[in-house]
Amino acid sequence: MSISGVVFATGLILILIGMWGALTHRNILRIIVALSLIGTGSHIVIVAIGYVRAGTAPIIDRALTMSDAPARAVDPIPSALVVTAIVIGLAVTAVMLAYAIRLYDAKKTLSIDAFTESKW
Repeated sequence: MSISGVVFATGLILILIGMWGALTHRNILRIIVALSLIGTGSHIVIVAIGYVRAGTAPIIDRALTMSDAPARAVDPIPSALVVTAIVIGLAVTAVMLAYAIRLYDAKKTLSIDAFTESKW
């Protein structure tokens, strides 16, 4: 298994652990951590998909000719998407934690069982 296969598998394992945590825990903070694990796992998977073994920056010059570019150049799009997703994920996590603080102030508990009147 190549390094990108190990990284890809690690990302998938993090996603599965996060899904398990979000579906089985009743504490809001644990659910927020589980959702963050899902986001981190998806970032790792996207980076692993864009990885090229012995790849180089996608700059056409003497080191990388136009004919070698499709095989050796690393695609910069997945990395750019992951950087954007990390910033958005940070903002979403901050909002979730702010809501958790407000919910704790209202009910003095972090268990989602105490918020039955919020259900549909």
